[in-house]
Amino acid sequence: MSIEGFPVDIGVVYEGERIRKHEMYAEWGGVKQKYKFELVRVRPLEAVEDGKVQVIGPDIKDLPEGAKAQPLGILVEVAGEQLKEEMEGVIERRIHDFCNYIEGFMHLNQRYDIWLRLSKKSFKKGLNSFTWIGKALCRLFKSELPIIEKIQVTFITDLEKVKEMFDEALKIYEARDARVRGLKDEEVDAFYGCTLCQSFAPTHVCVITPQRYSNCGAISWLDARIAAQIDPKGPLFKIEKGDCLDPVLGEWSGVNKTVKEKSLGEVERVCLYSAFTYPHTSCGCFECAAFYIPEVDGLGIVHRGFAGNTVIGLPFTTIADSTAGGRQVPGFHGLSFEYMRSPKFLQADGGWERVVWMPSEAKERVKGFVPDEILDKIATEKDVSNVEELKKWLKEKGHPIVARWKEEEAVEEEKLPEEAAPAAVPAAPGAPVVAVPQAAAVPTAGGYQLVLNLPMPAAAGGPTYKIILKDVKIIAKKMILKKITEEEKKKK
Repeated sequence: MSIEGFPVDIGVVYEGERIRKHEMYAEWGGVKQKYKFELVRVRPLEAVEDGKVQVIGPDIKDLPEGAKAQPLGILVEVAGEQLKEEMEGVIERRIHDFCNYIEGFMHLNQRYDIWLRLSKKSFKKGLNSFTWIGKALCRLFKSELPIIEKIQVTFITDLEKVKEMFDEALKIYEARDARVRGLKDEEVDAFYGCTLCQSFAPTHVCVITPQRYSNCGAISWLDARIAAQIDPKGPLFKIEKGDCLDPVLGEWSGVNKTVKEKSLGEVERVCLYSAFTYPHTSCGCFECAAFYIPEVDGLGIVHRGFAGNTVIGLPFTTIADSTAGGRQVPGFHGLSFEYMRSPKFLQADGGWERVVWMPSEAKERVKGFVPDEILDKIATEKDVSNVEELKKWLKEKGHPIVARWKEEEAVEEEKLPEEAAPAAVPAAPGAPVVAVPQAAAVPTAGGYQLVLNLPMPAAAGGPTYKIILKDVKIIAKKMILKKITEEEKKKK
């Protein structure tokens, strides 16, 4: 697409372009800037001046090279006879899409989590004003969504003015999210999918249901349904549910079929309500990430805005890297705040009874949806700083996870094999006879408990030592199944 005088190229070829710190001219939003948002509002036709772009506060050219974490509000106002307020969230999510069409301009995340960077190269070419960005957005929106008859864009960079609109934006997001609460997955005949983030995560397919919001937190089931209707060839589409294969895990044959097709065969099965069993893939725009803590057999949750280290000593960025990119990583799971408000929230894994740690800010945002008997038993960064402290905290508070420890210990103890007699092996002449360790593997929540009975040679005193390795991960690259003949049995 060309716009007269536009200083850089515009096209889908630039989707997925990453601008690293050493390449950037300036940066807006991100984890270190609290006040940032993007918002779309539907207005009457007479209230919108088509093509108008304004900048309130310092423009790009007013910033020094290397400026970081600048405040930013993006307000897109649209009008059209067919537009409705219910479409705002759908249109808003396309800001991410269209900004990334601009050469040297990177847009990540959504709503109050936006993070934008401009490259030095594009700045030198003349992309030195938000006015250019606004012109591109106006042209792209009207080209891709013809139901938009008029559009105007405002960029707010003045910190005080961004603050003024920030709280209003949060209220609007909450009102949108609340529209779908109460609707159940079992009550609808279809789900919806989104591949908007495949430019960054090629194998990721977001499955959106009434009770499992999009990972980015910006698209509800209602939003997705509207998007699929107004832009049938766009990144949001209908998914036929098919047969329910497991209501607890949240697995449907139709979902598996669609995800396999849209991920080009990379992902074959998805369970929507589990972080362990064929978990939903993660893009890079998720609001929060769940992570497994094997020492306590529980889940921690950290949100993008948390700047410190989690209880396992890792920040959000590191944990996010462990699950992003469209991968299925058992025990690591990208999710939205709204999904945490769902009755289906990780129900196959124990739901809130499995959550043991989360930042105080995140806990505050969802506290109305956490069972009363669990809320005060979930630790935060204000309560513990490491896993040992967490374990002590959970015991003192009587968190339900402690009962799981006792149950597992009882089961493991019951399954422990009896000590087997050492098996002698032939040795070279003159060498001491050494016994082969007898081993048994018992499944545990964190992997396997591997028990080795290790007898010592008679010359060393002859006792047998039991070595117990907990939470062992066993990986086999090849398995050979061979039938033993009667002759071979006799030889043995």
